[in-house]
This record gives sequence, C-alpha cells and structure tokens, in this order.
Amino acid sequence: MTDPHPKILLVDDDPSILKILSELMATFGYDSATAESGFEAIEKLEHDFFNIVLTDMVMHGMDGMELLKHIHNHYPGIQVIITTGYDCTFSYTEVIRAGASDFISKPFNTDELEAKINRLVREIELMHQLELLSISDGLTGLYNRRYFDTKILEEVQRAHRQNHDLFLAVLDVDNLKEINDKYGHPAGDKLLQDVGVTIRHCIRENVDWPFRYGGDEFGVILTQVSQDQALMTAERFIQSFDEKKMPLTGLSIGLARFIRSKEKKLSEDIADLVRRADIAMYKAKETGRNRVVLDQENGKHQEE
Repeated sequence: MTDPHPKILLVDDDPSILKILSELMATFGYDSATAESGFEAIEKLEHDFFNIVLTDMVMHGMDGMELLKHIHNHYPGIQVIITTGYDCTFSYTEVIRAGASDFISKPFNTDELEAKINRLVREIELMHQLELLSISDGLTGLYNRRYFDTKILEEVQRAHRQNHDLFLAVLDVDNLKEINDKYGHPAGDKLLQDVGVTIRHCIRENVDWPFRYGGDEFGVILTQVSQDQALMTAERFIQSFDEKKMPLTGLSIGLARFIRSKEKKLSEDIADLVRRADIAMYKAKETGRNRVVLDQENGKHQEE
C-alpha cells in the first residue's frame, strides 16, 4: 500500500543544492533524504521507501534521464520530478514521455516547487484513500476477503522465511440470523461492527491482520506468535465481546497453525490452513458455541 505520509528523495551532485532542497522540504512540511548521484539514489531506493524523487537532470556518472528510466522500470509507483537548467538537451515532452510526473527549471521558483510537490502529495493521498476503499469492508472497516488472499500469501512467505509461527483464527458470529429476525438488520449490522471493534482492540496493529470474510465470518492472521499466545488472543476476542453483554450471541472461533509441506505448493498449504481453521470453527459451534477450538492436525504435527 501507498504510504499516507509521503517521503521525498532529493538527488543532485551539488551538495549546496541538496542542502537548500532539504531545508525547503522541511519548510514545506515533508520528510526527505538525499543522494549525491544516481547510483546512490538507486541504492537508497533499494533499502528505503519513497513516494517522490526530485532529481537533477545533468549529473556525473548517471544522469537524471537514466535514473528516471530505472525508477519507471523498477518502482512504477514512485512519482518523479526532474529539475534542469535552461540549457538541457531534453525537452519537457521527452521527460514526461519517459515517465516523469513533472518538470521544473533551474533556478527554480520556491512557490512553483512547493505547488508541484503539493500536487503530487495530494495525488498520493487520494491514491492511498482509493487503495483503502478497495481492500476494506464498508460495514466494519476491517480488511476484506479480497485483501486476505493477498496478505495471507505475504505473511506465510515471511513466516516461513524467518522461521516464525503463523496462526489463522476464523471467527463466526453466533445466531446472527436470529438477531436479524428478532431485532432487524440494523441491529445485526451494529453487532458486526462491534465484532470489528473487538477484534481491532485485541490485536497488534500492523503485526496481526483482521478481515471480514463476508456475512457473519471474520478472519485474523496472527503473526510471530506461539500457540499459547494465539490461544490467549482468541480467548481475549471472546472475553472482550462478552463484556458487551449482547443477548443471544457470541463468537465461535477456530484456530490453526500454518504448516509448510515439502510435497505441496504454497497455495495448497494456504488453502489447507483455511480449511483446518474452518473445521475447528465448526467444531466450536457443534460443542456449545462461544468458544475456541484448536485445529487437531496442528497438534499432530507439533508432536512429530
């Protein structure tokens, strides 16, 4: 996702220009970093995230056009502004056609530079809002099922690479149909919103990931946790929800650990994780509801 707080990389082989630009960015209210060559800029792009690159055109070693083409090919989401002297051999049209977002001549006017930066920042913020809308559930504000498919792949790859455990909790709201029938759908919607609030309050921001699958079912990816910690989090969902003292309802939760199999594709192991968490959730419903059931296959693999 796009960073809602834009960071700018300033590239120029003249240290005095970089100093002026850094001070201007601070005056405009933006965070920035500097690079004294195109090669240094590429290195910084590999190790940090930037939304905007402001680069001079004429530089030793790698010019601004070469850097622009590299960014366009490897970081298509980054906005690039080219700065150049009046004697530059590249025209405005050529620079824009090569992928730049804007162009400003040296010596640049401070007001013009601020206006161009602000315009790009507004576009970035709008893009961030659109991204959030596309991956969010409109009723609860949690992430939607579409984003779950993206995020679970990212997280299981990270967990496997870093040798961390990952658990999936599948939560089902007990008796939602009865509540809709008895109190009306607005009451059911309010109940689902309360579940979303409960989940968010019980997890670690930007470490665990909450989703509404749709209907009365939710999912939470719990990363870098032990089995005991995952169980404690799932129990906390129920305890926090019970404190709201809502009639007729509760949370039935299935919990499963991601298991990487040498014989299967990663996508098959993810599907197996979801299947086992679903089965555990249905067992929670069958054995009394408003409780947590841990996937039994997880225990078998742990014993092995």
